Amino acid sequence: MRTDRGLWAVADGMGGHDAGDVASAKVTESLLRLPIVYGLDNLVEGAVDELGKANGELIALAGADDRTIGSTVVGLAIADGQYRCFWAGDSRAYRIRGQGIEQLTRDHSLVQGLVDAGMLRPEEAENHPNANVITRAVGVAPELKIDVASGDARPGDQFLLASDGLTRLVNDDELVREMTSHPPAQAADALVETVLSRGAPDNVSIIIVKLT
Repeated sequence: MRTDRGLWAVADGMGGHDAGDVASAKVTESLLRLPIVYGLDNLVEGAVDELGKANGELIALAGADDRTIGSTVVGLAIADGQYRCFWAGDSRAYRIRGQGIEQLTRDHSLVQGLVDAGMLRPEEAENHPNANVITRAVGVAPELKIDVASGDARPGDQFLLASDGLTRLVNDDELVREMTSHPPAQAADALVETVLSRGAPDNVSIIIVKLT
């Protein structure tokens, strides 16, 4: 979290516990060391550049250990009434406005590819046996592709960044209910408690940003 810069991100490591911790830490550290720049697009461009460097470092590290060391990433930058969202993998960003919710990201996953190809219905995707197979992440391919989405950001809007440990267990209606009923910190705690009460098969990371 770099609230002073208007920049937030969640990274979800993969490749086993130790490797996943290394990868997610590498990703978040790369964003923390971003140089000072002016303008939202320049900030996102710098973030993408740093993620590219982290990608190369993780590939080199994985080669030395003969294993995959990777991490998803979803980032959010906000300035001057606009947002930019950037991501690789299946960690997601949402915008909650009033009682409405919009998913800003599109999963880079095997099941999302099947949905896009018309081979799987969206309601079948969450419980698909390969739901955890992602097709893009930092540290898994020499060329890292980062998608970017943009839009307006208004006072009262809330943005949620989360790993799939949350979004696989908590549906959109539940996200809206918690986030519109509680301040951000309490909403985040309540969402984590919901995940824990449902068995928490995966780790969960959450950032909630509310504009005032």
